Amino acid sequence: MSTSMSASHGLPPVAPSVTAELVEALSPRLRKRLDAGVAKLAARPTVRDGDTVRIAVDDDTDLELHAPGGAVTSAAAIRCGCLLAPDCLHRAAAASAAPVAENTPEDTPEVTPEDIPTAAPETRPGKEPQPEPEPAAESPSPGQLAAARALFDAAAAVLEAGTDGSGAVLQAELLRAAHTARLAALPRAAAAAVSVVTGVRAARSADPAYRLPDLADALRTALGVAHRVPHASGAELAGLRGTVRQPYTPDGSLRLYGLFSEPVLTATGYAGAVTWTADADGRLYTVSDVAPGGAGRAAGAADRTVRLGDTALTHRELSRAGLAVSGATVSPTGRLGAGAGVRAVRASGVAWRAEPLDRLWAPPVAEQVARALDGGHGLLFLDVTLMGTVREAAGDRLLADCDGLALRLAPAHDDPALPHRDNLRLLAAARGSRLRVVARLVPGPLPRALLLAAEHPADPDARVDLGLDRLQHADLPAATAPPAAVAAVDEAPLHLLRRRVHQAVSGGRRVLGFPGGGAGDGARLRRVGLVTAADLLDDLHASAADRTRDAFGRLLPADTARFARAWLASAVYTGEVERALCSAAWGAVGKAVSPAL
Repeated sequence: MSTSMSASHGLPPVAPSVTAELVEALSPRLRKRLDAGVAKLAARPTVRDGDTVRIAVDDDTDLELHAPGGAVTSAAAIRCGCLLAPDCLHRAAAASAAPVAENTPEDTPEVTPEDIPTAAPETRPGKEPQPEPEPAAESPSPGQLAAARALFDAAAAVLEAGTDGSGAVLQAELLRAAHTARLAALPRAAAAAVSVVTGVRAARSADPAYRLPDLADALRTALGVAHRVPHASGAELAGLRGTVRQPYTPDGSLRLYGLFSEPVLTATGYAGAVTWTADADGRLYTVSDVAPGGAGRAAGAADRTVRLGDTALTHRELSRAGLAVSGATVSPTGRLGAGAGVRAVRASGVAWRAEPLDRLWAPPVAEQVARALDGGHGLLFLDVTLMGTVREAAGDRLLADCDGLALRLAPAHDDPALPHRDNLRLLAAARGSRLRVVARLVPGPLPRALLLAAEHPADPDARVDLGLDRLQHADLPAATAPPAAVAAVDEAPLHLLRRRVHQAVSGGRRVLGFPGGGAGDGARLRRVGLVTAADLLDDLHASAADRTRDAFGRLLPADTARFARAWLASAVYTGEVERALCSAAWGAVGKAVSPAL
């Protein structure tokens, strides 16, 4: 069966090593034309026929990508019919336009909405070295040291150029470094590097799912891990290395109760749904259906059958029902395995206000936030009173009173194919409604969270998965409270540093190297006691403007490593301070919300 679509949406994922190999084989002249070739190819129609995708390069030439198992894993699997093949531009352009391949479902670690899949080693034909085993000693191996240096240099080059200047050639260099890191048993750095490439591509293609903070976080992780590996040992090195595969361990028989479902839509081109359940002790388990795809797959995944045992439940049904599982296998993060020995049948569910789900809302809010900041699942189980909306730079947010805190609730996804934003807009009109909600913490200086699920305002026994179900205005109760007035909050001006960190990711070194750029920001930070932030900001600007000349007045090559280190220090500091401010904000219960007069 054949299906047609544009190349930008119809290409199968391509292994990082394949893209790097094809781009490296191009002549310098063709490398200069690669970005234009990618843009042209992305607009061409494609036809999928089984494991093969064909692109009509022109009226007389077709390009084929063979993807057995769903991904292109060798350069030979990309074939072009033009006269210059196999040394043509088309093969490298196709690989550069395609999503980056992740590993198979069996080897993929936890796929959750807040993280992306971690990639595993690819297989390349020929004389490719095998993945290096993790060293027995408590120090990095020579291979890991070399891989870390290569990845740092490649990521620093992307930062130097910014998303605007990081074309297919720089992306391929970072993908090659990611592949090398993977072979050297540094999967955490490799996965972060792949995330950087995916984020850069999303930025350059104006993908609506692109988020600058997410790209900055991925770049910080890639640079940070690569920077620390040479100096780490013992437990720190083990954490920096990360793991490719999260092992599933037997967990016997489980009686699970559906909690909620949420769509998954990642910047790496994966989509689907995750359904959260809990056992009688309140431990959380997830069942996921995540695969390559876009918003359409995310929107429809809730009606797919859960892949677990013999159950015929869909994700939407499971979120309100229950499961009896025997022979269960569970990952360290609670993801249920779907092995051949697992048996599962439908069981009854319970309301959120009935046991055992009711106990999830029992811990104090500050305790839940501390758990999330310490690397927990990030979910918050809150009792809130809806108070209307509050205007922020990113758009209107649903305002709620949570034990005296002015909580700002944002949609988990902005994609118009998902109902998050429309549902929050309708909930804002039901002022005065007291609801139980499930949200995901957004670290920051003010209490913020992404709203995932809520009790129905008109029926506490019903609940709404806000990324999958659509509320209707006619079903909502009338407002019983006036619009809220939010007390002014004197925020520490950490955004002055954060803004420069993000600007560098988008525009590269040059946007911070302009004379007079950010004049006065350092003084403002020092006036409020953020001396370290001010020093980091000054160093960031100084490293961006540091360009020396030779005896003839010509600019010498920039010191990309120094700029990358200055940026990394600023990014790490900003993240840690925001974490501390977040903890303080959620712990400071007070009268922050009051009805407007």
